[in-house]
Amino acid sequence: MTHYSVHQNPADTKTLNSHLQAFYRAYGFFPAEIITDAGYGSEENYEFFAQNNIEDYVKYNHFDIKQRRKPDYKSSFSSDYLHYDSEKNCFYCPMGQRMNFIGTVRISTEAGYSKILHRYQAVNCQGCPLRTSCHKGKNNRIIEVSLHLRELKAKARELLLSEKGIRHRKKRTVDVEPVFGMIKQNKGFRRFFLKGIEKVNIELGLLFIAHNLMKIA
Repeated sequence: MTHYSVHQNPADTKTLNSHLQAFYRAYGFFPAEIITDAGYGSEENYEFFAQNNIEDYVKYNHFDIKQRRKPDYKSSFSSDYLHYDSEKNCFYCPMGQRMNFIGTVRISTEAGYSKILHRYQAVNCQGCPLRTSCHKGKNNRIIEVSLHLRELKAKARELLLSEKGIRHRKKRTVDVEPVFGMIKQNKGFRRFFLKGIEKVNIELGLLFIAHNLMKIA
């Protein structure tokens, strides 16, 4: 079974997909499992993993925070923490008021991925004692939520909290993160000295050889 661990800018979904496509071109198949930094848990990424039968142990934003503690006062007003009733297709605000479904909007990411956001609006925010913390607008609060992403996050959370998921997350902190800490912090390598992709690849290769020789020694 092939494992693939990624460490890069979490906002760059397009680059993550290009990494996996490059892996496929090199080996003729996608990795069976993937483990990444926090922040890669986007709807676009989860869909890509599912379409290519990649078992993902990919954290979404605030996954670690939600495991360690309850949301703070400010975060508790985020749509991520609001209760959703799937049977009635409505959310409930922090005061317990129903937020009714009012329509959908389709948006596209920079990479061209299209997703649907469901919109919900509170019935009446006037006079609410939590209004100043919950909602700054003049009208009743409206939230936009990807219900599909909520489902994908639930599946991701189940994998991440499984026995295998916990083992992968612990192993990553040992196998991957110390390498970057050693190269950047201990050895002070924070920028390339050469220009051009070919020269940078050579410089990077020499850096990795030196790091591996140090580990052997």
